[in-house]
Amino acid sequence: MTMADTGNDHDTAVGAKSSPKPWSNTPSPMSSYVRPMLTDMYQITMVFAYWKQKRHEDRAVFEVFFRKTPFKGEFAIMAGLDEVLKYLANFRFSSEELDYLRGQIPHAEEEFFTWLGTVDCSCVKVYALQDGTTCFGKEPLVRVEGSLAVAQLLETTLLNLLNYPSLIATNAARHRLAVGPDKVLFEFGLRRAQGPDGAMSASKYSYLGGFDGTSNVLAGHLLGIAISGTHAHAYVQSYVGLDSLQTPFLRGQNLVEKALAYRSALGYSESNVGELAAFIAYAQSWPDNFLCLVDTYDTLNSGVPNFMSVALALYDLGYSPLGIRLDSGDLAYLSKRIRKWFTEVASAYSRPALQMLRIVASNDINEDVLYALSKQGHSIDAFGVGTHLVTCQAQPALGCVYKLVEIDGQPRIKLSNEVEKVTLPSRKHLYRFFNENGVALVDFMTRDGEPAPKEGQRLLCRHPFDSKKRAYVTPTTIVPLLSLVWDGQKGGIQPGASRTLEESRTHVMGQLKEIREDVLRHINPTPYKVSVSEELHALLHQLWELNAPVGQL
Repeated sequence: MTMADTGNDHDTAVGAKSSPKPWSNTPSPMSSYVRPMLTDMYQITMVFAYWKQKRHEDRAVFEVFFRKTPFKGEFAIMAGLDEVLKYLANFRFSSEELDYLRGQIPHAEEEFFTWLGTVDCSCVKVYALQDGTTCFGKEPLVRVEGSLAVAQLLETTLLNLLNYPSLIATNAARHRLAVGPDKVLFEFGLRRAQGPDGAMSASKYSYLGGFDGTSNVLAGHLLGIAISGTHAHAYVQSYVGLDSLQTPFLRGQNLVEKALAYRSALGYSESNVGELAAFIAYAQSWPDNFLCLVDTYDTLNSGVPNFMSVALALYDLGYSPLGIRLDSGDLAYLSKRIRKWFTEVASAYSRPALQMLRIVASNDINEDVLYALSKQGHSIDAFGVGTHLVTCQAQPALGCVYKLVEIDGQPRIKLSNEVEKVTLPSRKHLYRFFNENGVALVDFMTRDGEPAPKEGQRLLCRHPFDSKKRAYVTPTTIVPLLSLVWDGQKGGIQPGASRTLEESRTHVMGQLKEIREDVLRHINPTPYKVSVSEELHALLHQLWELNAPVGQL
């Protein structure tokens, strides 16, 4: 499984146009699996049927949206657009792939495969929210306009590229809200992620959502994310005693002798000697980044005493230790007890920097644990979050869908016995209304062709399905949310559409400041209002009545 940006290494299909496209040098998606064949078979069967009926060039509009915000919350974070744009730029079936499809549908005419070999995204337009934008149920995250066949072929892969990234970015943002802006968050989920692709996506989009770094070295290398790591319990266990050390010296001075002297002076003589040796060895290798895992044997009776003995010795040699990591036990109690301990030793030895030693925690951390720790009170400076973050155990999927909303200029609707599954028809525009304090009030959808809403204008905002729910809003500021990010007729990726990971992360932090605290809160958040214009409301209910069969009693 190749995760690196490998470039588009599959050959051009027989019969394909040979002239290079303006986007020919666009990097491939992060995973080499992301190509036209990463799709569901029913996309191919539908496209063949469209082609047979000569409908493959009909003009279609599809929209990507989710119905309900994840994690029992009332917001989500858009993510994955950067990979979508790379996918669009590299969308082309290879000769080998076409040969495979010939074998799967042997009754199909050769002309179909000749046509399929010419397909790319030259005639596609895509409008989308920027990565890092807060978003809500029922509103379009992405709008795809193009020929019916090509737009249909994009469905499965677009959903794959948006669902998990948006889910993990939202999960990360919720963790950030739980700890506040001042605590450090590290993603430690590589070993628990769903395969290499899941691991890389988790590292990337947890950073976008507000984490500060990752343990994933490849993510650091490819994506420029800060990497962090200390040592495991196995490292400590591998040292039996002080005779395991190659040398007692650091910078020409006897580090072992100094550490043992502090150990004796502080009354730590019962601490595990093998652990002490491990910490000394680690200090010899990482004197400027000395941060130790202290719970291999006994946190308070061995781990912290051994760390303190070596840390004081390092101070004597001119180094500044970083701190300790807790991976088990009562994190709130232990962190407060250890912080008090640091303060006492700092005072006893006139080492004020000891009070500032970092305490890192990494014991099955999740959003609920973070809120519980905050309620109890703790002295933890940084958290390493793994399993619960990268697997999104609280909710394993976002549920984005890709629905046809218009064909050849005619709005289309999908009905259901479940009202929440009824789609909003027509090509739409999406706006966010703000008050005079810069706080988001409501997201507002209009039909294409309607006059754009104006700032300072009193506007009627309607609930899509409940006609009794409506309100007038006079926005101070209006921000259009959907922007053109891809136009195959105008060079592909549009200026400003592709942001750096750092820019998207900064955008998330700014977006969260615009949403009311009661919408963001952990318990019983207030639903954010997503409304439609009077014209779109009327169209929805007109098409609903027109397309729903009349029952008989």
